[in-house]
Parts: sequence; C-alpha cells; structure tokens
Amino acid sequence: MSEDAALHLPTALRPAPMGEARGRLAESGGAPAWQANPASSAYAALDLGTNNCRLLLGTPNGSSSFRVIDSFSRIVRLGEGLGATGRLSDQAMDRALTALQACAQKLARRPVRALQAVATEACRRATNGPEFLARVEAETGLRLRIISAREEAELAMESCAPLLEAGDRRALLFDIGGGSTEIAWIRILPGRQVPELIGTISVPVGVVTLSERCGPSCFTEAGFHAVVEEVAARLRGFDSVHCIGQEIRAGGVRLMGTSGTVTTLAGVAMALPRYRRLLVDGQVLEACDADQALGDLFALGRDGLAAHPCVGPDRVDFVLPGCAVYAAIRQVWPVPRLTVADRGLREGILLRLMRLDRAAQRRPPRIWPGCG
Repeated sequence: MSEDAALHLPTALRPAPMGEARGRLAESGGAPAWQANPASSAYAALDLGTNNCRLLLGTPNGSSSFRVIDSFSRIVRLGEGLGATGRLSDQAMDRALTALQACAQKLARRPVRALQAVATEACRRATNGPEFLARVEAETGLRLRIISAREEAELAMESCAPLLEAGDRRALLFDIGGGSTEIAWIRILPGRQVPELIGTISVPVGVVTLSERCGPSCFTEAGFHAVVEEVAARLRGFDSVHCIGQEIRAGGVRLMGTSGTVTTLAGVAMALPRYRRLLVDGQVLEACDADQALGDLFALGRDGLAAHPCVGPDRVDFVLPGCAVYAAIRQVWPVPRLTVADRGLREGILLRLMRLDRAAQRRPPRIWPGCG
C-alpha cells in the first residue's frame, strides 16, 4: 500500500508503524513485527475465534471477489473453560499461540500488501484477553485487534453480499460461532455493493459454550429441545423489535447461514461422500431438506457422527449444539429456504481491505498548503 493510500484507511486497517513496533518488540526481545509489502497484490485476514484460528490470503478478482492463494485453519479451543472461569486457560493460550506462530511463518514466506488480524468472542469475554494478545504480539509480531460483535456481523455481511439475488428485499444472516451466535438483519439497497445493517444481536451461546455446559444432553431429545427453547427465547425479543416475522410473511427475505453447522447440514443434505467447499458455498437448501439433514445427524449418535465424512472426531461434540441453535433460528424465523455460505469473517475482511484500498487509490492526492 502506498503511503498516500494508507492515509485514507481507518486506523484499524493500517499496518502498525514499523519503527514504533520494531522498537517496542526489540525492547521486549520479541519477534519482529509484521510489515506490509506495497509491491504485493495479496491481502491477508487472520481470525482468532473461540474454537478456531484461521488465516486466508487472496488477490483481487474483480470488484467483489478474490482468488485464494493460501489458507490455514486449526482447531485451538481458545474458549475452553472460559464459561466457568472467565479467563483463557494456559493450555488454551499455548495452543492458540502455536497456531498463530504458524500463521506468522506463512506471512513471512508470502509477503502481503495489507493484513488485518482480529480476535472475537473468547478474547472479548476473557478478563485476560488483552494480556494474551500482548503476548501474541511479543512472540509472533502479529497485532490482533478485538472486534465488537457488531463489526463481526458487518464483516460476515460483506462476505455474503455476493450471494444475494434480485428480488431480495431483506436478509437474515446468522453465524453460529464457538462462543456466540451473531444475527444480522439486513436491508438490500439497489445499486449499492454493500447492504445496510439494520440491526444485530450477539447471543452468548455457541458450539463450544453449549458443548461444555450441556453437550451430552444434546444427544437426547429432551436435552436438545431444551437448548432450542433457550436460544429461541433469546431471539424473540430481537424479532419483535424489527418485526422480522412480519417481513418474512411479506416475502423477499433471504435466510443465510455461515458456520460449520450449516455447511455440515448442506453436506449431509447433498449426500456428499466428503465435504467439498465448491459444491456447498452458495447452495440454496429447501428448509425441509435442511431439517431432514438435522434429523439424520441426530439419529447417528456420537459414534456415527465421528465416522461421518462431513463431521469427523474433531467436531463430534459441536455438531448437535450447533444444530440446536439452527433449529431455534428456524423456529423463530420459518423462512422456506436456506442459503449456505462457506465464507464469513475472513472473507469479509479481505473484501473490505481490497475495497478500501481501491477507494484510496482513486482519491486525488492531497494538496498541502503552500505546495501549489
């Protein structure tokens, strides 16, 4: 990114001032800070969530898409035990730090033009979240910013905007995460590349928190339906504020889901022998087919889920809690079809970085007093 272009980017999207960062890290004996390479055409997004650490690198491909050139994903369970203690555990922080060191090594091998690295619900809630991120910067050179639930929803909205179609007036976007579920109520404005976020709610239940609190009971009908009712009760207030049910009855509302839960439901509904992102991303499922897939997953039990090619042993404890959240969303908002998005926060970051960079480069150079 050129120096002039960087002036126009919000502070949160600018790379750290390299002299300041180097000096601070040198004093602490830490890793060298990440630095932008203006000659590169690649951008990077790093997302440290409650359950996963993910990195995505891409280059622009038109005005609203990009080509993936590298990626990284690892289950780190950063939020393990957080609900009980309010703190990130030493073991969870060590797992996340190991994954972030791998991300830093990838970025060192493949220079990028701009990077945004964010942390979400686990670091938002943990009393030692800022302390952990300071350690991350010292040991990896990566500066992660804790983002609000609203910004998380905005970024997911930006990533999913290309899946909207003519005739859509509104969209209801949900992201079932590890520590929370984000719901975004969206207005589609003709001629605008990015829709308008009308309202958002962050429900403090996700697949990790639910798994720790009531995971085994989700394998029973009574326990599963208890979670559905708990989550549905939290959503009804948001529904009444925005009259979402009334808008759904009027038509033109698209239900969109971005999370491992909905992509798993899609994989099962499509009877995929193994999960394939290209087949799932953007797929529109009839609600009855998604409901049937949910029933099929529930019937498998723990051993069957562990053996299923779209689930596997690493995710067996999280699938049914996630399905319970999805069932609550369907109960409150009975939209006839579900658009499945295998995209989200990282993709939204990349699209926003690219869009802001293009806008900055189109601006005329700033003329300072006395220079003309």
